[in-house]
Amino acid sequence: MFPSDTKVLVVDDFKTMRKIVINALKNCGLENVEEADDGATAWPMFEEAAASDKPFSLVISDWNMPKMQGIDFLKNVRAHPAGKATPFVLVTAEAEQSNIVQAVQAGVSNYIVKPFSPADLKTKLEQVYAKVSKG
Repeated sequence: MFPSDTKVLVVDDFKTMRKIVINALKNCGLENVEEADDGATAWPMFEEAAASDKPFSLVISDWNMPKMQGIDFLKNVRAHPAGKATPFVLVTAEAEQSNIVQAVQAGVSNYIVKPFSPADLKTKLEQVYAKVSKG
């Protein structure tokens, strides 16, 4: 699992969903969590963190958001030099094959379909960490 000091960015337009994800992260021992209500809000946060000595080490983002979709935020992160290898998990209410293919092509690390339990999220994060730690 990710180290407890991992800096995490949680992006979702619904505050309740952000709280659910953040609580699940805390149950996994991840306390260093920041949140944004949309990809458009999250992007400057990601850029600013990347320019500092404390970049985000994990991003969990909803897919469907009003100003900037999660898939577009993912593409921005992957295009940024600091974001090429940043673990990125997309949360979606739609399990359509075309969406999954699009996310994989954009470089998603993993995805999780709503509704999900904290245990489901932990499993997905463990899968992502296993990939990342292998290099």
